[in-house]
Amino acid sequence: MGRVARVLLDAPLPQLDRLFDYEVPRELHDQVAPGVRVRAPLRSAGRMVDAYVVEVLDHVESERPLSELDAVVSPVAVLTPALYRLARRAADRAAGSASDILRLAIPKRMVRAEKAWAAAPEPTATDAPPELRAWASGVLAAHPGLSTALAAGERVAVDATPHTVTLGADPTSRVEVGVWAELLAAAAAETLAAGRSAVLVVPDHRDQTQVEAVLEAHGLGEAVVRADARRSGPERYAGYLRMLADAPCVVVGNRSAVYAPVSRLGLVALWDDGDPLLSEPLSPGVHARDAALIRQELDGCALMLAGHTRTSDVERLVAVGWVRELPAARRSSPRVVLSATREGEARSRVPSAAFAAAREALASGPVLVQVARPGYAPVLVCAECRRPARCAQCAGPLHARRPGAVPDCGWCGRAAVGWACPHCSSDRVRMASAGSERTADELGRAFPGIRVIIADGDHPISQVDARPALVVATRGGEPHALGGYRAVILLDGDRMLMADDLRIGESCLRWWSNAAALAAPGAPVHLVGVTGGVARALATWTQPAYARSELAERAPLHMPPTVRVASVAGTTPEVQGALEALRAAVPALGADAVLGPVRVDPPDAAGGENSARVGGRTGSARAAGGDDEARAFVRFDYALGTAVTASLRASVVAAALRTRRPAKGRPPGPRNTLKVRVDVPDLDL
Repeated sequence: MGRVARVLLDAPLPQLDRLFDYEVPRELHDQVAPGVRVRAPLRSAGRMVDAYVVEVLDHVESERPLSELDAVVSPVAVLTPALYRLARRAADRAAGSASDILRLAIPKRMVRAEKAWAAAPEPTATDAPPELRAWASGVLAAHPGLSTALAAGERVAVDATPHTVTLGADPTSRVEVGVWAELLAAAAAETLAAGRSAVLVVPDHRDQTQVEAVLEAHGLGEAVVRADARRSGPERYAGYLRMLADAPCVVVGNRSAVYAPVSRLGLVALWDDGDPLLSEPLSPGVHARDAALIRQELDGCALMLAGHTRTSDVERLVAVGWVRELPAARRSSPRVVLSATREGEARSRVPSAAFAAAREALASGPVLVQVARPGYAPVLVCAECRRPARCAQCAGPLHARRPGAVPDCGWCGRAAVGWACPHCSSDRVRMASAGSERTADELGRAFPGIRVIIADGDHPISQVDARPALVVATRGGEPHALGGYRAVILLDGDRMLMADDLRIGESCLRWWSNAAALAAPGAPVHLVGVTGGVARALATWTQPAYARSELAERAPLHMPPTVRVASVAGTTPEVQGALEALRAAVPALGADAVLGPVRVDPPDAAGGENSARVGGRTGSARAAGGDDEARAFVRFDYALGTAVTASLRASVVAAALRTRRPAKGRPPGPRNTLKVRVDVPDLDL
């Protein structure tokens, strides 16, 4: 037999997640090479599918004749050996398919962008002048040993300095960025000066803009490759082709940027790994932090996990010695004040101490007020019985967009005209919480003559000037202020902590810490109405200690991240079969490793968004095979990860094979509904 190509099919079916051998036609011998895209016939489906060539062999023994490749889609080798190893390893760890990982990493081919790239000259390395190296060394020197650790390819955890810095001398073009952005940019600059590439992964476009601004300010704009969903298809593909070039570069992007196939990788830096935007929602759901850890191990590059707070996941890695903690040479923290209503004082949303601090700060500059939710009245309750006001059509929550407006549903959008409480028949509602718009109205009346700025999802703002203003922002949407905020007031903290979430304490600490980091040096930060461990951690700026306490509390309960957790969902027979196969394959699992399975039912007979989704899925399962849906959780130690994920993946493949397309003339079988997701953050999915 002649030349044979081993290819990975770009198909979502789990049973196709392996390498297939295809014979290379003689006319394609010069075009087929490892990494190129090809078209391959899939005999079981009777159609052509896209595929990536992983390996080309001169001779392979086969018991039957092989199908021939149909065509070469592009001569560009877009799948590097390192990227394939990373995708394969990440998929195996998450019990998923490598093609799903590659679908996130490799953009679609754009012919015009590819032709323009082929006609353009080869990129060259960016020179690093002495002043750039001196600046980078000075920034990294704030954390003793960091520069040496990055050069040696170590894994480090860094607590960023919680302050901001102003870029640019021109008053009309000055930009305020976090000190953390300078830290990441300096690490990338030093890596680039050593002739190696850097990958900087941040949660969203606001963080990305800050890092890019620092790199541009220091003359590294030409070396930056942006990797995010805001770019058009041709721009993304052109950027991907730039990553494949031999010249080192700095990739700045969101979660999928962690797979950037740069040459001579020297650094992967991840900012704020606790942000949920870094958790991939698409299958197989690999968190950017886990992908970065795998990549560091495979490529031998440096890994820097930075943030204003420390997640329990990173703290666990520090505790076991897999990641080294590098504290700053000089401890710096905001001036946090725990504000509460004093005894004898009328109950107020903004206590007198915080109110006085805001009034004093407004004499010199802007004040930030963080709230939990956007809108005017995001939660309405019955004025008589205080039960939540629900839509009569879908049981969704009602909210008001402005004072005196007819409430409307947050799920279906219907106006609740003539609403009446089903429990007490009252037709009156009251506001149970205040959103950003209502808070702005209240503060505008309390501080007449002061401009009020709203910053939330409907009013995105990235920066405000240094003039006095009240900036009311939702968590995560706070704009920067030139010179920093003269005071920061954190409202609704008690409501935030009431969320039914295992990690709500970590999340609140991260929201508050990121907002406090926007304050000017010495400016007060008032946390209103919150006490306990999370409040003390913010006040003393000891976030790593809080993460350690969280780990200590979760360990006896076998809760993540002290153990890994996998969710198994599908019809009851499928889930039970997968669990039985798992126990047989991994006898080391403890007796309490499996929680469930439990039946998944619609939560409300009235329907609604969630119940319609779950109920519809259950209905299809019943119609197809007569079985209800069930779900189970599997808790297992990290040492058992390979065996557990392999067994769960085998169950998914077996279920898919049982439900594949039947032979002609035979009735279709039940649709495959077995789903596995590994490393779920908590047990409430």
